[in-house]
Formats: sequence, C-alpha cells, structure tokens
Amino acid sequence: MEKHGVAKTPRPVHGRIPNFVGAEKAAAVLAASEPWKKAHVLKCNPDSAQQPVREIALREGKTLYMAVPKLKSPEPFIRIRGGDVSKPQYASTIRGGAAFGTPVSMEEVEKVDLVVAGCVAVNAHGARLGKGGGFSDLEFALTRAYGVVSKLTPVVTTVHSCQVLDEEIPMARQDEPVDYIATPERLIETGGRFPKPAGIHWDLLTERQIQAIPILRQLREQARATAAG
Repeated sequence: MEKHGVAKTPRPVHGRIPNFVGAEKAAAVLAASEPWKKAHVLKCNPDSAQQPVREIALREGKTLYMAVPKLKSPEPFIRIRGGDVSKPQYASTIRGGAAFGTPVSMEEVEKVDLVVAGCVAVNAHGARLGKGGGFSDLEFALTRAYGVVSKLTPVVTTVHSCQVLDEEIPMARQDEPVDYIATPERLIETGGRFPKPAGIHWDLLTERQIQAIPILRQLREQARATAAG
C-alpha cells in the first residue's frame, strides 16, 4: 500500500489496520447498503481506516460501541449515542469517543445490528486477516457469548481495493469472517462461506491472556461457579 501510494497516516502501516486513500468513499458505499440502513446499533473497531464509518453512524443518530483498547477495563466497551453528540467528527475518534461516550459493562451492551471490523486483507469469500492481535475475533466471541450478536448479525469492513485478495486466506475456528466488503468503488457480498465463532474458545487462550482481560476472568469465574453447582 505504501509502495503504490494508497496508504495514509498513521504510518508506517505495518503492524496496524492500515488507513487508506478512499476511506471516506468506502464508508459512503457501506452507508448506502441495505445492512447499514437497517442497523440502529453498531459495534465498530477504533482504527483510523474506519473513522469515516463511525462518523457517518453518529451523524445518522446511530448508537456506536467501540472496544476499550485490548479490553483492559472491567467495562470493555464505550457507548456513543449519535443523537447526543454535538461533534460527530471528533466523537468518532478514539479520544473523542472517550470524551463523548460512556463506559459500559457487557451486561449493558445492547443488541448489535451490524459489526464493522478492520482488515489488513480480505478475500471475496469473506476470509479476513487482522493485524495479528486477535482482539477483533475476541470481541466478536464476547458479544456472541453475551447474546449481543448472533450468527446472523452482518459483519462488514471497508478496505482499499488492493486489500481484496484473489487468493485463499486461512481461517481458524475462532476467526471472524465478513459478510460484506465496501471498497471506494463497490460493495462485495461474500456469501457467508465461513461460519462465525459461536463463542469463546477457552482452549485457545493462555492464562496470561485471561489474566490481562478482566471480562475473561469474570466469565471463567462464573463458569467455574456454575460447574461447582
């Protein structure tokens, strides 16, 4: 992306969800789609590439949930209600979201109509590559475990056309696929080839990961208490 001049700040793009030239147009393509029009409550990643998506959502009065970085808070999401925001452009940033939004627990998160995920790369079948931290997948698993999303909840992304690959992308059982891909030129419907994670795959988490994320510790304690009777 940097070689072909389609990467935008923050730079370098390696190790992050890359911002790209045409992000605003891709957001507009998404905002014209039926899944977007039907959605009132969104969960969206906080990366710069999807800032235009979040801004449109707030301008349209939608409710927006953004995860706390690395889910390190006992209240792992920030809720921003578009109808309460006077500066939607600022409120759609990480800093502005924290200023205008309200930290909420998982029990306070409303049912989500549309999930927006950031991608490093994606293919037309809906397989996606994130930046490698696994937090987008974990966020989806958490919201699925709490009934906030279901297997039918659409997952969408916005990317530059060069991020849509013609090759296979390996998908594991914990990976979050996408149903729609918006580029600056078009909307791609992937057809739902890959199943969405049904919940948290505890066997794939390390003790260190669990200890670093309060909501995971809480869920495990609840599961152990239930098992103990």
